[in-house]
Amino acid sequence: MACLNGGRTRSEHPAVPVTPAELAADAAAVRRAGAFAVHAHARDARGRQTMAAAACDATVQAIRAASPGLPIGLTTSSDVDPDPFARAAAVRAWRRAPDFVSVNVSELGWAGIVRAAQHAGIAVEIGLSTPDAADEFARSPFAHAVARALVEVEAGADEAAAISQRIPREVRQLWHGYGERTWEVLPRAIEAGHAVRVGLEDVLVLPDGSPAQDNAELVAVALALGG
Repeated sequence: MACLNGGRTRSEHPAVPVTPAELAADAAAVRRAGAFAVHAHARDARGRQTMAAAACDATVQAIRAASPGLPIGLTTSSDVDPDPFARAAAVRAWRRAPDFVSVNVSELGWAGIVRAAQHAGIAVEIGLSTPDAADEFARSPFAHAVARALVEVEAGADEAAAISQRIPREVRQLWHGYGERTWEVLPRAIEAGHAVRVGLEDVLVLPDGSPAQDNAELVAVALALGG
């Protein structure tokens, strides 16, 4: 999976896509590079992350037009709006629904957002950043009602493995890291038979520490890890 932009700005990397047209072009590029899906953060007219219907609908519409059939995911992160009720309402307001949304168990009100997505017919990938979050998810009524578990760690591959062990066996997993430790997490995930995520949201450099050109290059390098 390619995570196209997150909260990144052009000051962090000049290739960060922001507008619907840029996200659509980038989605097409990462698809050609081998990505099976894309995860994006819609932006408002000022380039700020938003879950507002107008921006999210425009983003989904643009990517679908450029890459028919490519699964599209949007964020429900508290970084966009700290109010979980507002985020759940935003999901219900979308008219061009994405294929899936990411919902983080570590964030207040996560269960309500999962329910909003389910009622809207949108699949959920559940974000797990700690073993405790994995345990909370496993005890929840949603443990067998998600598309996959998103194992997301800053500390590296050992932490990802610890989270992974707490996830119900029937749930598919997708791992990703942050910063340079991304390149420690991805090979471990591939070795364990899990899907992986990479993109400018997560990491700006290649395994050798040199700057990545764009999302497509990151996807190509990640695929090469699997031989």
